[in-house]
Amino acid sequence: MRTLIMRACKKEKDQMPVLKAPPKQPKNATLQVRIDEDLKYKLDKYAEFLETTGAYVVSEALRLVFNKDAEFKEWLEVQERNAQQAESEHAPMPVGSTDQPVMAASATLSSTGNKRLFG
Repeated sequence: MRTLIMRACKKEKDQMPVLKAPPKQPKNATLQVRIDEDLKYKLDKYAEFLETTGAYVVSEALRLVFNKDAEFKEWLEVQERNAQQAESEHAPMPVGSTDQPVMAASATLSSTGNKRLFG
């Protein structure tokens, strides 16, 4: 009897869960576009064919175009680099930091006992 219970417990541990955890969904944004009726009809039919939504078809079609267009990829990389450079130029400087060169100074005591700075 004990062996049967142990086997049953082992089987439960080896089994996969009935439901899988959902995949992480990307953040979505809403986009409203105007397209010709014929294009809308084909979009709906393509989505029906794939058993998905029109939003999915549009997203994947744009992803495909962006990945295939080498000239666009290059242009986008330049835009992103320029944006990063602009951000770094306008970033607040750490306390005590300056863009101006630091000038060394020395102090000596004058004959009156006051300090004088020499650069």
